[in-house]
Amino acid sequence: MKLHLVDATYELFRAHHAPRPPVRGRDGMPLTAVAGLAWTLLALVRDEGATHVGCAHDRVIRSFRNDRWPGYKSELGVPPELLAQFPVAEEAITALGFVLWPMVEWEADDALATAAVRWANAPGVERILVCTPDKDLAQVVRDDRVVLRDRRRDITYDEAGVRAKWGVPPSAIPDYLALVGDAADGFPGIAGFGSKGAAALLRAFGTLEGIRDAAVGTWPGSVRGAARLAATLREHWPDALLFRDLATLRSDVPLGTPGGPDALRWQGADPEAWPAFCERWGLPGLLGRPHRWRPAG
Repeated sequence: MKLHLVDATYELFRAHHAPRPPVRGRDGMPLTAVAGLAWTLLALVRDEGATHVGCAHDRVIRSFRNDRWPGYKSELGVPPELLAQFPVAEEAITALGFVLWPMVEWEADDALATAAVRWANAPGVERILVCTPDKDLAQVVRDDRVVLRDRRRDITYDEAGVRAKWGVPPSAIPDYLALVGDAADGFPGIAGFGSKGAAALLRAFGTLEGIRDAAVGTWPGSVRGAARLAATLREHWPDALLFRDLATLRSDVPLGTPGGPDALRWQGADPEAWPAFCERWGLPGLLGRPHRWRPAG
């Protein structure tokens, strides 16, 4: 079997910002993001042949990482009409019959990493596709067995693809992000380190510690200003370690999904919950969207 692990928070944001006609529910509530999320999940099983699907969602945007770094991503700047759709999105996911992992203390990315690590070598699992373009998740890629799937661009990154895209192996992604920063997550990296230089240093020395301990004279010639960068890294070493920790996904968060990977098998939309959901939120246009219904009982 193949497991599709979906970043539902990303899909919700993507649907909200997509150039599509607005969808409004009861009392005129904006529900374009929820409708788009439902459409893309159903397209995953209808058009892309997914059979086993797990959806990770940020119930709240803040996580334990906000306690570590004040500037880490939060709900600030997120449109209120999008935030209001977060709980509706979770209701839609479960009514459609998909397994949902709602995160509060941790992030959706941590749930995806946990599921990927948990089932990477499970009997019967041929491949795990982590459905998100988020480069954080590149760290869980393993050979051709656990891959990063960007559905919007129709690109799949295996281990060779990660190396080609970011210039480092999956295991070095947290070190890479520690140096170059991650604007989406709200931490800046270390001043002066660009993507090409950081990748070259990590290819040469493997880790932040390897870069710090290497003599400047042994740094790759493609890295300009080696002495200055080495001094900057030493000066901001605590920040580099903190940023790497922020970028390192947790792989042991509780998912609340009992059993093995077959628990992710999609059997169809709930024939009672989905019509009730559409009625409650005033979305009659979504009622007939599911192409399969879960058998009674």
